[in-house]
Amino acid sequence: MKNFTLFAFLIFSISNFAQIKGTVTDEKGNPLPFVSIFEEGTYRGTTSNEQGKYQLQVKEIGKNRIVFQYLGFKTQKITISPDSNTTLDIKMEEESFSLNEVVIDPKNNPANAIIKSAITNKKENSDKTGRYTADFYSKGMFKVKDLPKKILGQKVDLGEDMASNLDSTGTGILYLSETVSKITFEKPEKLKERIIASKISGNNRGYSYNTAALSTYDFYDNTLDFDVKMISPIADNAFNYYKYKLESSFYDDNKQQIYKIKVTPKRDKEPVFEGYICIVDDSFAIYAINLEIKGYRMKNEFTEVMNLKQSFSYNVKNKIWSKNAQTLSFNAGIFGVKFSGNFNYVYSNYEFPSSFEKKTFGNEIVSFEANANKKDDAFWNEIRPIPLTIEESTDYSKKDSLLVIRKSKKYTDSTDAKNNKFKVWDILMGYDYKNTFKKYSFNYQGLLNISSLSFNTVQGFNLDSGFSFKKENEEEGKTTSLGTTFNYGFSDQRFRVVGQFSHKFNNINYATLGVTGGTKVAQFNSAEPITKLVNSISSLFFKDNYMKLYNLEYAQVNYSQDVLNGVNLFAKVAYEQRKPLFNTTDYSFFKRDDLYSSNNPLAPNDFTTAPFEQHNLFKVGLNARINFGNKYISRPDGRYNFKDDKYPTVVLGFEKAFAASEKKYEFERIGASVQYDLRLGNKGLLGTNFRAGKFFNAENISFIDYRHFNGNQTHIGKSGRYLNVFNLMPYYANSTNDSYFEMHLEHNDTGFIMNKIPLLNLLKSTMNIGFHSLAIPDRKPYTEFTVGLDNLGFGKFKLFRVDYVHSYQGGIQQNGVVFGLKILNVLD
Repeated sequence: MKNFTLFAFLIFSISNFAQIKGTVTDEKGNPLPFVSIFEEGTYRGTTSNEQGKYQLQVKEIGKNRIVFQYLGFKTQKITISPDSNTTLDIKMEEESFSLNEVVIDPKNNPANAIIKSAITNKKENSDKTGRYTADFYSKGMFKVKDLPKKILGQKVDLGEDMASNLDSTGTGILYLSETVSKITFEKPEKLKERIIASKISGNNRGYSYNTAALSTYDFYDNTLDFDVKMISPIADNAFNYYKYKLESSFYDDNKQQIYKIKVTPKRDKEPVFEGYICIVDDSFAIYAINLEIKGYRMKNEFTEVMNLKQSFSYNVKNKIWSKNAQTLSFNAGIFGVKFSGNFNYVYSNYEFPSSFEKKTFGNEIVSFEANANKKDDAFWNEIRPIPLTIEESTDYSKKDSLLVIRKSKKYTDSTDAKNNKFKVWDILMGYDYKNTFKKYSFNYQGLLNISSLSFNTVQGFNLDSGFSFKKENEEEGKTTSLGTTFNYGFSDQRFRVVGQFSHKFNNINYATLGVTGGTKVAQFNSAEPITKLVNSISSLFFKDNYMKLYNLEYAQVNYSQDVLNGVNLFAKVAYEQRKPLFNTTDYSFFKRDDLYSSNNPLAPNDFTTAPFEQHNLFKVGLNARINFGNKYISRPDGRYNFKDDKYPTVVLGFEKAFAASEKKYEFERIGASVQYDLRLGNKGLLGTNFRAGKFFNAENISFIDYRHFNGNQTHIGKSGRYLNVFNLMPYYANSTNDSYFEMHLEHNDTGFIMNKIPLLNLLKSTMNIGFHSLAIPDRKPYTEFTVGLDNLGFGKFKLFRVDYVHSYQGGIQQNGVVFGLKILNVLD
């Protein structure tokens, strides 16, 4: 009897389920993409694809009224009694727009009155959709055109799987994925998303990143986040940024008048949209959005233009205009290579509860059902609201077929055998060996590893080589790596070796064990404020050897793990033997009659006295990094953390030296830091970094163990932000073995000021204003004031910044200019 009841229920469910599909065209037969299609009186809907094709699931079969809505065309309602598979093709007529005899008076622009009403009513309209649950579907595609085999002489390596998807001209789909999920949302930013199905073309183990969390754009908010805060056309201060023109009005199928308003920026370089916004009369809710963003307006020079479309549907029962479809597309380019992307989103089956239970929202923002990435084609064909285009279907079919072949042991072994061939010159240039099927690889850097070549006055020219081995287990999130680095100094004629071992146990709490040891030259400041590249140029070209080194023989074991949500602990124990080093060369390209400074950071003109005596000790350290309000995505293959920008990051540290060769080298130190970015809407970003600490029993410790602060005497900046450096302070002038307090503040206007200054706004730059201070006992505070321009460069390449710096300490003032080369982060 139970089996009969279940069978009857299944038959009843199937008989009350139907799929309507077809093509939407204009009167000339041209397909209309992204038409909003939904069942009247419900929140079940979809949108047409690029070829005008659509499919809509209908759960309750009867006389169903299907609504077709598209900006610029008359809304159509079709009553149909569908069966399990019904075809319904629609031809849409262009809307007969009129201004209803409105006279455009420059002093009394009707568009301004409509926008003012939209601004006045936006909180009420926003609150109506401020709390909901819904079904969510997304489809994303990323394409490339004219990708060459080499760029600037370097081979473009996309990997065999991706490269094979391109035709002979370097054109094709790089990425195609879909997601189906259930979302629960409450304004302003509470979100919980459960992924039911996820699909990536050519990757049966992947999980799509097309989530609702990354696609929420609400024009009822004052700003929208696109790298920078873009101003909404109905923001409270919108009239400071936009001009409006009422182009037309029309009536929808509910006899509600809709105003189509053209949105034009007042200033071209501001973070603004342009295009059209449609507003409903009386309620002044948003009916539709069709807006563009130029790349330079959001400080993204590689993006040429981005287009965002949104459509809203009206439910006569609850009188709510809710977003049912969204499309985000973009075109970008660099080095003659064109990129394009298109992401479609469908929201359906809304429910608007009056409240949620207290534990509805937590730190987990996205979760995946078991086997979410294992759904078959039958599942997707039934549930997918937007039909695939021919191009997309071909991509899925081709890549999924090739995947079976390329994942086979026979194929991977054959490919590896070809790539793993050893050549005689590999002894000099390096060699890579890979076993794709067993997921391990081996690397040999070669005897002529030119990229590692550097110069310092202790070693002269020096070169690295080495070996490394890596094995991965993607299913369990495990990674094991082994490596050795060999370094030879041609001036001191000394060979040094360092070995490393690391094992990550999983991708859940990221438990990682590391072991390293050997002999190397190390900077007195372990933060290494002077890079090898900058020091080599400074020494060889300008005879300024700022890098001060000592010989370190050591062995260290460290372990790290996420112990709580947002809390990571890092512990280490190390044995260190330190020996002083002296200059062994006076070589330079220029200024050969000048002398280098000594390798003694305490006495740069003393070439015979060592900065410390040889000694050894043991050290233990424990650090806790706390990201308050940490959010995360749970996937079957791991947990992925996202820092909540509303809260600071706090780091607490303890360090102890013990069992030293002499008691005087032993000490304890505690330290703490607080880092926080204060977002000021469209007025910029204020970055802050506060540090403080205290030594105990450290009166006679080695200078190596002092607290050193990141100075800069090269006038070259290598980071995008200066929240961890004093740009005119000598590297070791204020090192301390006592207490200290360090503060860095830097405000980037993200164009808020610079966009408004004639001529300077042509630079498309941003302004940085900074304050930096250091306080230590028995010395006057050190302070720096900075002002400069960021986002400078040529064409699409904005890699530079220039800052004027004024420093003050105990009556001594200095002025200087720092040239920021952010590309150094990549080169070094």
